[in-house]
Amino acid sequence: MKEQLIEVFQSRYQQQPTASYFAPGRVNLIGEHIDYNGGLVMPCAITAGTWLLLAPNSDSVIRFKSVNFEEEAIIPIAKSYKKTGTEWYNYPLGVFHELQQLDWNATGLDLLFFGNIPIGAGLSSSASIEVLTAFALNDYFNLNHDKLELVKLSKSVENNFIGLNSGIMDQFAIAFGEADKALVLNCYTLKYKVVDCDLGDYQLAIINTNKTRKLEESKYNERFAQCGTALAALQQEINIHNLCELTAEKFALHSHLITDETILKRATHVVKENDRVHLAAKALNMGELEEFGRLMYASHQSLKELYEVSGKELDTVVDFCSGYEQVIGARMTGAGFGGCAIALLKKGYEEDFAKQLTDYYVTEVGYPAVIYIHQIGDGVKAV
Repeated sequence: MKEQLIEVFQSRYQQQPTASYFAPGRVNLIGEHIDYNGGLVMPCAITAGTWLLLAPNSDSVIRFKSVNFEEEAIIPIAKSYKKTGTEWYNYPLGVFHELQQLDWNATGLDLLFFGNIPIGAGLSSSASIEVLTAFALNDYFNLNHDKLELVKLSKSVENNFIGLNSGIMDQFAIAFGEADKALVLNCYTLKYKVVDCDLGDYQLAIINTNKTRKLEESKYNERFAQCGTALAALQQEINIHNLCELTAEKFALHSHLITDETILKRATHVVKENDRVHLAAKALNMGELEEFGRLMYASHQSLKELYEVSGKELDTVVDFCSGYEQVIGARMTGAGFGGCAIALLKKGYEEDFAKQLTDYYVTEVGYPAVIYIHQIGDGVKAV
């Protein structure tokens, strides 16, 4: 891969790259729409991701090019930048903006990106670009920011430059991921534990529904606001900073404060999903994969019925999985509104699973899904 990208870089820029970096995508095994509510999530990095090759130029401009997109940009060095349009290069440009605010003086750079994460599929292609760019610039220019600082900076790009009220999970998993490990991350304290993710006779299948979504244009920010409304109602009686400070039992004692039925459904999902992450971590530690799978199905049902971020495509995949004997758990992953589902599939059944799921999905939805088998991989790094 690197050798091929070097050839492309030379063709595009008429010079050799002087450094190269990789950042993975991520899936969230369980704990959805919890990150911005201060709770526990269980993400892992995957072996698909984004590569960046770079070299200096003497023209005092930043050149953004990608193997995946036709749009290119040549942007003069400035002290600050603003998002313009919806082009892909706004994500790395936002990183330049954030670093410039920290008194870094950028110099001319030629950048080439390539990714094999499906765009808009819920595998964090945008966060992968953000963390990759931040890590690369920090390493290349010896800026001395630690990984957590780069994670926070990348989240700021997503929130303040791009305009999406997302939590910190995606960037954190991409930075701190480890091969064959899951992270149990407290999104309020940012403390985390590494959990062995020994799937035994099973493996992680990722099913792309091929229904893409842009979160900025979806109801993601609406869900964020609804959780804020629920929290404000509960704070009339109890001193909490976020919804996930509540156990299901304590929530039941105070849920009467939330008088809107829709807001109550959203908060109920958040509190119970947070409890499911505790149980899922315990199941993984005990090697109880069937219990882990049961919790995955319960998570999807809650996201479908209480949080209402699933949809026909994701539900079709999970419905098929629930009737396929060699799958012990499945759920949507990511923010929903399309994107991907994940399944724990028994090894050796990849072809049969793909064929049967594709046939079922085409019948129900009208076009095929795409099935990937990915390993749990490392976080961002120089390559």
